[in-house]
Amino acid sequence: MPTPVVTVLLGILGFILLLFLLFALGSVSLWFQSLVSGAKVGLLNIVFMRFRKVPPKLVVESKIMAVKAGIQISTDDLESHFLAGGNVMRVVQALIAADKANIDLQFNRCAAIDLAGRNVLEAVQMSVNPKVIETPLVAAVAKDGIQLKAISRVTVRANIDRLVGGAGEETVLARVGEGIVTTIGSAVTHKAVLENPDTISKRVLEKGLDAGTAFEILSIDIADVDVGKNIGAELETDRAEADKKIAQAKAEERRAMAIAAEQEMNAKVQEMRARVVEAEAQIPLAMAEAFRKGNLGVMDYYNMKNVMADTKMRDSIGKEPEGDNKESE
Repeated sequence: MPTPVVTVLLGILGFILLLFLLFALGSVSLWFQSLVSGAKVGLLNIVFMRFRKVPPKLVVESKIMAVKAGIQISTDDLESHFLAGGNVMRVVQALIAADKANIDLQFNRCAAIDLAGRNVLEAVQMSVNPKVIETPLVAAVAKDGIQLKAISRVTVRANIDRLVGGAGEETVLARVGEGIVTTIGSAVTHKAVLENPDTISKRVLEKGLDAGTAFEILSIDIADVDVGKNIGAELETDRAEADKKIAQAKAEERRAMAIAAEQEMNAKVQEMRARVVEAEAQIPLAMAEAFRKGNLGVMDYYNMKNVMADTKMRDSIGKEPEGDNKESE
């Protein structure tokens, strides 16, 4: 009769065996599928994938796809890439597409591109079939002051070797836009650009704008060039308006100063008149004082009045118009 310890050990062993059989039964179909496909994924390996939190179906189907396409990839590499957070199926599809297009692309390189966040399958497809990207409307001003608005189409091909660490489409579009602005800005007249728009694409291509990017620029085609505003005339108009306002402000300042000077002069004249009136008001008082003290007699006073009346009469005669004198003659 078995002891209790042996009974417990047998129960644990039976439980483990039962779990193994359950996992094995669920993996037999995948193992048989890989066997008949020539992928050769071991049954135990498929079972242990479940313990490693790796989906066996994904790994087996990816390896079968690769083997059928003539590409040899180890199961451990597929598992490692999945555990690293990569897209196993996309990597295998990219390797198959690269092999069919005669592009030298190894698994490690492909996995690195995928882990870097790039769509490696789309990159391979773009390397085979170049992509056309359109720049937004770019506005620039020629030397004659006329604004031109251009739209270009850039044909690019993915550069597999520079996918990791290379700049994206936004950088290419920004560089092309900068090249268009520089080319138009260096043109003597806007008519020269309108007559030969291909000069823009030629000069931009000469700058090597794809350096450091994940793409290779094949061509730059100017899709449309439109004439915009006369920026030079607008600037001259704004400058003239500003000069006019400055001149008006200075004139207003001079006018204000002249008014202030005139007011100051009027104030001085009023002050002088007030002093004269004040002085004239003192004359009767002085004369009265002279009468009291005996310094001025009555005859002296009448003589002075006669002199004043005579002077007033002569002034009035001297102020008569010449016309009146002629009529009197």
